[in-house]
Amino acid sequence: MTEEILFISDLHLDRNNPGITAHFLKFIKTRAADVRVLYILGDLFEVWSGDDSPVEEFNDIFNALQNLANTTNIYFMHGNRDFLVGQQLAQKAGFSIIQSPTVITLGSTQVALLHGDELCTDDQAYQAFRKEVREQKWQHQFLAKSLSERLAITAQLRAKSNLEMTGKSVDIMDVNQQAVKDTFDRLKVSIMIHGHTHRPAIHLLDQHRRRFVLGDWKPEPSYISWSDGELKLIDSRVKT
Repeated sequence: MTEEILFISDLHLDRNNPGITAHFLKFIKTRAADVRVLYILGDLFEVWSGDDSPVEEFNDIFNALQNLANTTNIYFMHGNRDFLVGQQLAQKAGFSIIQSPTVITLGSTQVALLHGDELCTDDQAYQAFRKEVREQKWQHQFLAKSLSERLAITAQLRAKSNLEMTGKSVDIMDVNQQAVKDTFDRLKVSIMIHGHTHRPAIHLLDQHRRRFVLGDWKPEPSYISWSDGELKLIDSRVKT
């Protein structure tokens, strides 16, 4: 096993897009097979209605993650699509759930890990929705409904979200630069890693602070590697 650490996000696994599921299964069994830690920074699934949802199409993924967990520490962070992932799935897939943000140390550097949606503060309607559905009371009431009810509701929310996105400007769905600066200051870190925006890039905030943005997995994997004291964004859409 190597000391390498990998970071991924925004796979949006979906039964209607088996190609990404195949990419991820291969990634687990090959690229991630010998690493020390794998961080999944949200939106692993396109939608998640509760841990009792029968998702047989992902069983190979869960089994592969469980097998990987024998040698690799796997951490999962909720995204805006899969914030209802709970301990039942965590146990099944062999990962531990962490909060956003989480600060880790790479070498001697403090690094903040986020999903990224909390940085998109210009989208006030979404932030209000995010606050509501992240409340324990809302989640308890939602999960108390029957599975069929939950599946119907999440399908409606997904359709509504897709419709609203067509009417929003590109800028409003990206991070707010002041929110980024405030988060750097509050967490006292020099590096930030997040996904959510599907805009893979490395941004230099100033001489000492960098923000790494993971991409989605269309058409191929996007990930960040920390190895030998260096962070690298591996994404065919980003020129290095």
